Amino acid sequence: MRILLSIVLALICGPAFAGDLTVSVRDNSGRPVRDAVVTVTPNAGVPRGPIRFSWPLRIVQHDIQFQPYVLIAPVGGTVSFPNLDRVRHHIYSFSRGNRFEIELFGRDQTRTHVFTAAGVAALGCNIHDQMLAYVRVVDTPYAGKTNATGDVTIPAIPAGAARLVVWHPQLNTRGNEMPYALTIGAGPGRQTATGDFSARAAVR
Repeated sequence: MRILLSIVLALICGPAFAGDLTVSVRDNSGRPVRDAVVTVTPNAGVPRGPIRFSWPLRIVQHDIQFQPYVLIAPVGGTVSFPNLDRVRHHIYSFSRGNRFEIELFGRDQTRTHVFTAAGVAALGCNIHDQMLAYVRVVDTPYAGKTNATGDVTIPAIPAGAARLVVWHPQLNTRGNEMPYALTIGAGPGRQTATGDFSARAAVR
């Protein structure tokens, strides 16, 4: 199977000529790809200060699974790991730059970990081999994850040249990601995005 990336910038710009970028990720059969992380980094840089997202920085253990399967967290973000199962869990990551271990903890207990390096942490449980999840740690506030329809909208991206990256844990490319050069048009009214988004990549 292959993933085809199609990108559309829509909605009305704000006072600073920022636009909302809508990204659709589809495979070569037109089926939506869920849990693809899209990040945009303007060439001019990102705003200073801590990055905050609207979703909770939390991965729950429930029914012997991690939920959600993919979480986006900012560099320096503290992610909580509540255990809602009746059994104990032992969470670990061997990913470069994001190695950590949370030893056995039981039902209704919560542990936390601070992610200090941009990249990916692949999570497992030392007790239950079937448990798998990913934390995509980002250094830009312009980030989002595709939903069940394969779509995600990233709000208020400033006009100008930028770098767009699509990441998915099953994308068969270096680092499981594909970068694109992107230009977001400035000016009042409807915005446009230009770039070559025709590349395909195999999915394992």
